[in-house]
Amino acid sequence: MEHQLLFSKSASFDDNSQFMVAMLKECGLAHKTVIFVLDEFDLFAQGKQRLLYSLLDAMQSVTSQAVVVGISCRLDADQLLEKRVRSRFSHRKLLFTPPSMEDSQSLLVHMLTIPVDSSFPRDYAIEFNRKVQNIVEDKRFKETFSNYLNFDSSVKHLLKFLFCAISQMDLKTGFLSLENFKTAFSSINRQPKLECLRNSSILELYILVCMKRLEVKEKSFCNFNSVMKEYKSIHDSFQTSDYYDRNVCLRAFEHLINRELICFADNRGHSLSVEYRPVKLLISSAELNQGLRAYHSCPAILQKLMDREG
Repeated sequence: MEHQLLFSKSASFDDNSQFMVAMLKECGLAHKTVIFVLDEFDLFAQGKQRLLYSLLDAMQSVTSQAVVVGISCRLDADQLLEKRVRSRFSHRKLLFTPPSMEDSQSLLVHMLTIPVDSSFPRDYAIEFNRKVQNIVEDKRFKETFSNYLNFDSSVKHLLKFLFCAISQMDLKTGFLSLENFKTAFSSINRQPKLECLRNSSILELYILVCMKRLEVKEKSFCNFNSVMKEYKSIHDSFQTSDYYDRNVCLRAFEHLINRELICFADNRGHSLSVEYRPVKLLISSAELNQGLRAYHSCPAILQKLMDREG
């Protein structure tokens, strides 16, 4: 920025890569440290991964003072990397547990609190803060906030949640209400997945519940064959009438992949048949539970199994 040097939108990818290598080299000679922060790192690992390869390779091939920090909510993000990219990855990982409900609620209050010495009238700031405190202590708010945290407890998403709530605020009174937070939760709630669940078949629900049970057993990755073993185990234990042929189950399994309720866990198994490729769920326990409760003809055994796992 000091020298007003920019990447060119009209230049080719290779030209911009060479420009980046040259800049890293110059920064290294000038003892300037460069930090690349790649948010949602797993998205960079999709496709041919040319950007990641060029960036990590440049850091190794020149005497640069640079570091790449990838941020992702996926614990397996590094497993998505191609072999050539992974060989240039340091494999240094820092794992952070999601904040507790108490910590998230304290952060929410902190972000909404108006300093009494701000440009707002002192009486208004005091009353605004008092109403916020009353809302967060309300049992109904705690229930709504708990449901929200089941979907996403990240600070980034919390800011979006608060922005939606403030956008619903009554401008005449200038104060937040419990309904503002309920409306905000409804607006950011990931309804498309619930819509997919409502349009799913009974067999597809069985497959999703089986995968969730395998996930609870600390098997984050599974394949069609392991799901079928779990499906048979449920049938043998409860003698359900909902038992289908393997080929029918495979078509339902593929249908769930096409609808993006489940996905392949990596992009390195294209040579394998669908039955053997590892997959993972793209739907949370809370979403699956909510979807089962809303499903008009959901077998009671599925809800019972989910309640047991919860």
